[in-house]
Amino acid sequence: MKLVASVCAIEACSYETQQQLQQLDSVQLAKTFISGSLTEDQMLFAPIPNFIFTRDIGIVINNHVLLNKPAKKARTREALLAKYIFFNHPLFAEYQDRIIELADTHHHFLLPREGDDRKVTLEGGDVMVVSKDHLLIGVSERTSTEAAYQCHQGPLRQECGQEDHDHPYSEEEGLYAHRYHLHTDTPQRLDPAGDFFQKGHETRRRRRGTADPRGQQEGRQTQDHPVPEKDPGNPEYFDNLEDLLSDISKNDLECTEKVKFIYSGNNEFPFDAREQWTDSCNLLALKEGVVLSYDRNDKTVEAFKENGFAVVHAEDLIREMEEGRVDPGTLEYTLVLMPSAELSRARGGFHCMSMPLHRDEL
Repeated sequence: MKLVASVCAIEACSYETQQQLQQLDSVQLAKTFISGSLTEDQMLFAPIPNFIFTRDIGIVINNHVLLNKPAKKARTREALLAKYIFFNHPLFAEYQDRIIELADTHHHFLLPREGDDRKVTLEGGDVMVVSKDHLLIGVSERTSTEAAYQCHQGPLRQECGQEDHDHPYSEEEGLYAHRYHLHTDTPQRLDPAGDFFQKGHETRRRRRGTADPRGQQEGRQTQDHPVPEKDPGNPEYFDNLEDLLSDISKNDLECTEKVKFIYSGNNEFPFDAREQWTDSCNLLALKEGVVLSYDRNDKTVEAFKENGFAVVHAEDLIREMEEGRVDPGTLEYTLVLMPSAELSRARGGFHCMSMPLHRDEL
């Protein structure tokens, strides 16, 4: 009943509608909350198709769950449903005393419109668990500097090693509130053994002008080291994202070979920016070196081939596995392509459509 009342409040439903919803069984109620329709010919409120992008509504970071705080009103109901699920479903019982919610700034409602940069907004596509002890948080169109600052000062700092003085915490920020910088789902760790990363060329170029927490200093990526031999109040700075990712590969993932980067559109204009728009960098690693991607980004596929990846369409791969000709356990350095005509129109890829709950040790 609390969830029904909460949804009706944010959707400005009538009391009569609220009473109708309270009479539904749990399955029909869930369908109505997501589709917005009570029956085939009775729509109560707008549907929430972005709910397929589960990465954005919350992300498990070791022993904590960080809930999102959406920047766009269209995603408010998603965030509300996710909050009730995380706090009440038995699947998340082990996390329910370690759920992190970001608070609005004090007296936020008094801020003028030009104070938008002080609003607290965050979506999971900007929070990337690079390894067990290394976290990247990016400022984008959907995640504000203030939200990154709260994460930097809050429980996630302890989660990444402040309490035991053992591990680094990283923060990647850039003041680029543009649609093509929707999220930071562009740097992807493909294989910690081979040091493969991918990210968008357009994002790379713009991220050379970045900021410390609260936007105080431009032109740097920051990495906070809460370890005895380094002053946690004096973070390490990197001139660009490649240097930061290289440092993580070598010092956090213990890679010994030179780090390689695979760029959107094979780093060729205008394909780099064009294919970033169609989620060329929004990949999902199924295992080290085996990743899912859309089938429409030809130049990016070309870049993977040049870096030693086999390329196969998902339909063909499934058939070969069913026929026993391919063992999924032995796959390595493989780019698996899937159709994307409709999915890419929603500006989200496979990384967006996943929510890891448990991560194996690398």
